[in-house]
Amino acid sequence: MNLTSPTRTLLLTTSLCLATLFNTAANAQSMVSVKGSTLNMREGPGTHTAVLWELKRGYPLQITGRKGSWVRVRDFEGDTGWVARSLTGNTPHHVVKSKVANLRAGPGTQHRIVGRLEYGELLRTREKRADWVRVERSEGVSGWIAKRLLWGF
Repeated sequence: MNLTSPTRTLLLTTSLCLATLFNTAANAQSMVSVKGSTLNMREGPGTHTAVLWELKRGYPLQITGRKGSWVRVRDFEGDTGWVARSLTGNTPHHVVKSKVANLRAGPGTQHRIVGRLEYGELLRTREKRADWVRVERSEGVSGWIAKRLLWGF
């Protein structure tokens, strides 16, 4: 097939736009968690910028951008900042986003309640099934919670 110069330019421009769009979508969907015992979320990409929050081990964050060895992130409340990529990992965690939530013995409302969870509680993700997630509290108690009541991965 012999393409004219304007057609080639249009195809190249379209390809670049699609690649950028997919790259942006991939960044927006990436999740990380705090790897060390604590992590400083900063105002900008560097240690010279102000510390906004200190996050504890496991806290899940959504990557929204990158700059060098830093990633721009968003937490479950929509707050944004920058963290050093080297201090993040891929261990899945969730945060309770409802005021209160039931921790159940199995994946469904027919299962007995084994505990109550509160807004902002950090949980280790252990298993996922359809609309339910099996989680573990820091003290080792585990159970199931409806996915719609959680934020994370």
